[in-house]
Amino acid sequence: MTTAATGTNAAPAAPASAPSASAAPPASPASPLVPASASVPAAAAAERGVGPLLRAWRERRRMSQLELALSADSSARHISFVETGRSRPSEEMVLRLAARLDVPVRERNALLLAAGYAPRYPQTPLDDAALDVVRTGLERLIRGYEPYPALVMDARYDVVAANRGVMMLLEGVPEALLTPPLNAMRLTLHPQGLAPRIRNLREWRGHLLAQMERQIALYRSAPLRELYDEVAAYPVAESAAADVPSEPVPYFALPMRIEHEGRILSFISSVSTFNTPMDVTVAELAVETFLPADPATVKYLHMSSG
Repeated sequence: MTTAATGTNAAPAAPASAPSASAAPPASPASPLVPASASVPAAAAAERGVGPLLRAWRERRRMSQLELALSADSSARHISFVETGRSRPSEEMVLRLAARLDVPVRERNALLLAAGYAPRYPQTPLDDAALDVVRTGLERLIRGYEPYPALVMDARYDVVAANRGVMMLLEGVPEALLTPPLNAMRLTLHPQGLAPRIRNLREWRGHLLAQMERQIALYRSAPLRELYDEVAAYPVAESAAADVPSEPVPYFALPMRIEHEGRILSFISSVSTFNTPMDVTVAELAVETFLPADPATVKYLHMSSG
């Protein structure tokens, strides 16, 4: 797995996030993973052709035809012919160009369909027996991280599994917000969710929204764009000013400072994803862990878990 230690969430890396609604860490995911819808449906992709799709990805990555050609062991002339529809790329070439352009696995299937080939990457439900090793491994990972919070999310920030540390942070959240499927961004930024408890809400909210913007640019996901528009529109109380700790702490990344039972807990978020995934479902999973950012938070979590 690839890990990125940041002060923001993930997912596809990722979030200050929210967990499953059960009182204890789920023994299995709360529901089968439902990844974000493909931004270009199969029929639309086939109708547009692979050329315009590849050109769009190249322009999004800000690469010239020559730069892409050199990285893919091809020629600028051939890339031009592919993009204009004068040449049909081989299946191998589609995959090679997609790899050089860092196209997400789901979108690589769309490129293959647009070029007239079968999808290469399956999309296996997370509760399928074929993913038993992945599922049980992730559950063991987040349980082993206790008493610190950890959860597993999909590409739309829907929570697949969470441990007791996350459940502790959700104590007192209205039941109406805990109806599955739980969404980490929604629970974090909703005015009746965790938002009123986050002492540096404006900073934390800004980083989460910026992260979503980067993911939208990468995945071109309509559902993710809808989620962004929803959570960005949540009102922020005038009192939600930037919180300054009474005793300055040399944080190495932006912390989430959240109140719990009268105490202020500080966490640094880290998001992990799988290297070289060969399945759409696995490619869109992200594990977010929250590392205590100061000794007081470490002490409190261990005392609470005892």
